Amino acid sequence: MSVDTVPSSRGAKARERIVAPVVFLGVLLLAWHLATSQDWVSSLVLPPPKDVVVSTYELFETGLIWEHLFATLYETLAGFALAASVALMLALAAGWSTLLRNMIQPYAVVLQVMPMLSLAPIIISTFGFGYQSKIVVAALISFFPVFVNTLTGLLLPDPQEEELFRSLGAGRAKTFRYVLMPTAAPLIFAGLRIGLTLALAGAIVAEFVSAQVGLGLLVQRFSYQLNLDDAFAVIFVLTAMGLALYGLIALVGHLVVFWRREAALNRRSAARMRRYQRRIGGGVAPAVEPAAVPDTRSYSGGNHENPTQLEAKR
Repeated sequence: MSVDTVPSSRGAKARERIVAPVVFLGVLLLAWHLATSQDWVSSLVLPPPKDVVVSTYELFETGLIWEHLFATLYETLAGFALAASVALMLALAAGWSTLLRNMIQPYAVVLQVMPMLSLAPIIISTFGFGYQSKIVVAALISFFPVFVNTLTGLLLPDPQEEELFRSLGAGRAKTFRYVLMPTAAPLIFAGLRIGLTLALAGAIVAEFVSAQVGLGLLVQRFSYQLNLDDAFAVIFVLTAMGLALYGLIALVGHLVVFWRREAALNRRSAARMRRYQRRIGGGVAPAVEPAAVPDTRSYSGGNHENPTQLEAKR
């Protein structure tokens, strides 16, 4: 493959990543429209797509959804922040010490296999009907993927690589920083992406059980009223919120884990080289005098006299 074909190939792959989901979404919407317009599915069960779009616009236009949207967003972000901070600290401790890993890991598995839906009423009765109970449920559901991905990433490097790094004089802290963390970072951000989406699901589940405000409460209320247009509109808003949060974490991971991208790594290496050049040469490369090269054209053909001697003879 020539160099000129590389950018076009990357552009084609980028277009495929964008066009393919858009085409698939169009097919789904067309099938949805046909199913409701041809009465294959009753509109009382599945409202037409255009009615859902109109309901979504009306929810924002009337301002009904804003309070519930901010409540669910706050519960999701607070629960995710609590879960991520605790999971990262415990996973770092477990990755640092085998003894701590043996102490922590079994209870993390127990927490994961425990059905959170059965715990939700207990948590709500303990922490009340406000935001705290929803934050706790969201944190419990999103804890496990962050913990497992972080611990897996920390245990991923080759022990011989760590031993080589230490044999070169690096201490345990430097080995942890320069060997373990760069290897674990992609898995950590993968766990954060999953954890954030699960935090949104946990907040909605807690709002289903008991809430005074939130998008989960709106879905439940509209469903009881058989107002499925508005119920689907709220679900559409929830989906958009989840995609936005997922994309935000993915963007942060894309920027932080720059060494996974060759172009970003090259830019960073070039910037570091420029900094070193400024430290050494004051920002200006030292001038190098060209070496004096004798003019050998007059010595061709076995003539060993220099140009001055040749000029004197003329």
